[in-house]
Amino acid sequence: MPAAVLAPPFAALEHLTAAVRDRGYAVLSPDDVAAWCGAPLAALDALRPDWESLPADQYLRDGGHYRRRRHSCFVASPSSVERAPHRAHWQSVEYNALHGGMQRWFEPMPDATVTRPAWQGLLRALAATCTALRPAVARWFVEAHQFRIDTTDGIGRPTPEGAHRDGVDFVAVLLVAREGVKGGETRVFEADGPRGERFTLTAPWTLVLLDDARVIHESTPIQPTSEGSGHRDTLVITLRAEGFQGG
Repeated sequence: MPAAVLAPPFAALEHLTAAVRDRGYAVLSPDDVAAWCGAPLAALDALRPDWESLPADQYLRDGGHYRRRRHSCFVASPSSVERAPHRAHWQSVEYNALHGGMQRWFEPMPDATVTRPAWQGLLRALAATCTALRPAVARWFVEAHQFRIDTTDGIGRPTPEGAHRDGVDFVAVLLVAREGVKGGETRVFEADGPRGERFTLTAPWTLVLLDDARVIHESTPIQPTSEGSGHRDTLVITLRAEGFQGG
């Protein structure tokens, strides 16, 4: 008998900031994400073709071939978005024991994507929400990661490093697509307490916003639901007040 798929604990849009402040994270439905960032779902869906041509991740230390990705950096405020010069993605081993301490160069997001109003609106909305939570911060150093995890190897690992923090202030995870897979359960745990919750993102453009200092998160492995390869596409955006990681 297949395991039950637990629905996300959606917060109302007007309670987004309060939910993150109270619990350390919040989940928004796709319709609320569209209203929040000022872009209809059709405009967000127009970003999805990027995920069909992501380059393979050449840095996986577990020997897998299940991850494809792009990475770009921005400086964002509630009123502006500026693309930063392309740079390596870097994390310390404190936050990523598997891939930390190495300069990882990924292909950047296409110009045609990052100039779209929907993309700009998404980053401005994130900056506005994070500034509401940290009023002293006027601008945010943003790293955006487009991920495809597939089941070419029979299993795909969205978070091969396990339950973790990212070493930033806030992390946003948006589901972009989910095709022909089972698993991929999202798990969020208190960093300094016993509480944890689990749920599965199934609807494109569902958002999980996490306070990285207060919670640890992971996504469980995916497997194909039938013969052939399935995939799970996500957009992960991190926001940091003190500059990009790695200087």
